Amino acid sequence: MVDPIDGTRAFLNDRPWWAVSIAVVDGERPVAGVVFAPEVGETYAAQAGQGATLDGRPIRAGDASTLEACRMAGDPNMFRHPSWPVPWPEMRVEPRNSTAYRMCLVAAGSFDAAVAPVAKHDWDLAAADLIASEAGAFVGDHHGRTFRYNRPKPVQASLVCAAPGLTPLILDRVRHIRSGN
Repeated sequence: MVDPIDGTRAFLNDRPWWAVSIAVVDGERPVAGVVFAPEVGETYAAQAGQGATLDGRPIRAGDASTLEACRMAGDPNMFRHPSWPVPWPEMRVEPRNSTAYRMCLVAAGSFDAAVAPVAKHDWDLAAADLIASEAGAFVGDHHGRTFRYNRPKPVQASLVCAAPGLTPLILDRVRHIRSGN
């Protein structure tokens, strides 16, 4: 699976947060993946069972265990929206356009989580899914289900990518979301 420009808006607006994402998927899971963010000069990579790297150095997801003051890669307005049944606590939310790049930032421990309560295409996710999973992060949908690829409809319901200690806290806040998947 190839996504030549993940984060199209960033690319078009001369912002650095876009990436090239390439994954090899065998059956329903990625077995190799690379996410290259050319504007920031970062290359993330993973092979199934071999861990994940940033520019050839091993990476691990962080150890955050509270939402308060955690670093969230996403849209600040989404977390402030009044439709949440329980308001999100004060977090350090910073935008990054590319879904794959957000996930890689979680994998490297630069951010604690990335949440997108909307459908995402497989090509946006597959490479970064492997990288983040190999780095010890949770990757799945708002119901806590890990992603399965190579299905007839190449779409996942939503995205939760988080440090292990934050995963249950985030899933508790997003399980109410309705989706078609």
